[in-house]
Amino acid sequence: MNKEDLIYYGKRVYEKGLSPATSGNISCLDDNNNILITASGSAAGDLTADEIIKMDFSGNVLEGNKKPSSEKNMHIAIYKKRPDIRAIIHSHSPEITAFAVSGSEINEIIMPEFGFYFGSIPISKYYLPSTMELAEDVANLFKNKNAVLMKNHGIVVGGINLKEAFYSLESIQAYCKTYLCAKLLGKVKALNKKQIKEIDNLKH
Repeated sequence: MNKEDLIYYGKRVYEKGLSPATSGNISCLDDNNNILITASGSAAGDLTADEIIKMDFSGNVLEGNKKPSSEKNMHIAIYKKRPDIRAIIHSHSPEITAFAVSGSEINEIIMPEFGFYFGSIPISKYYLPSTMELAEDVANLFKNKNAVLMKNHGIVVGGINLKEAFYSLESIQAYCKTYLCAKLLGKVKALNKKQIKEIDNLKH
């Protein structure tokens, strides 16, 4: 993956309303296993090549004249915890963040697809953004999950590449929109245990 990939998916993230204004950040690993990450204060929809910083796994800047995202430690911690993850998107999607603000895990399986691909999405404790405490808590929750909510903050999603991370994030947003609309209609009917077990069996 390269800077052009980050710019492309940054535009898609913005167009889908997943990271309004200058919120959120995106990173990926390049062919040399260095981290490419968006610069602090950059907007996903207007990314330019000089707003993508190359750094190593210690957070040292290898290329670029701007500061890397303030959440760089979280990205590094996740990559170290999960060597299979090679792309990360941190989003402030309003629909998803509504769950983070309410302190609610995303765990009601209301659609088969969500049960198959996610099962549930845990939520971290609240820590001040950009702190090592937040980075470590989120990375620990990534042990066996590819998406984690951050209390009163947003969501972070990982994938084997930017395409997978983006589509996972878009799927979670669709789930949250559906869930909240069902709430407005007055009832959310989750799948029962038998139905969920049938979905789990499809994985084997």
